[in-house]
Amino acid sequence: MINPFTDEYFMKKALQEAEMAFDKGEIPVGAIIVVNDIVIARSHNLTELLNDVTAHAEMQAITAAANYLGGKYLVGCTLYVTLEPCQMCAGALYWSQISKIVFGASDEHRGFSKMGTQLHPKTVVKRGVLAEEASDLMKRFFSGKRK
Repeated sequence: MINPFTDEYFMKKALQEAEMAFDKGEIPVGAIIVVNDIVIARSHNLTELLNDVTAHAEMQAITAAANYLGGKYLVGCTLYVTLEPCQMCAGALYWSQISKIVFGASDEHRGFSKMGTQLHPKTVVKRGVLAEEASDLMKRFFSGKRK
């Protein structure tokens, strides 16, 4: 039997979160954290609503997942996020020891790769999953802001 729980399947759930952020006027980034094919955390950017520069989708997801698991480490978990994490989020992901990060669109200006931020040595990264959909959502958001 084919496992329906692919990276694309979970990234679509992260994109749903990004759409919620978009609808709230937040930069449309969505994130989910999965363990054993079960979504244990869902989030999206809340920086405007909470008036908090640290309220990125990934930070919200890390906190929710740690609460769900009852501990600060996310070993065995996968983060699905629509945009490449920034250096702040990458730092938090480093300390969480998350096992895998799957992201959609690259962030050519502020992504952890561009900024040279290190992830935990055991963290596996997969880039570009549904990147076009994630990128289109960002473009739609910022074109609306520029009008």
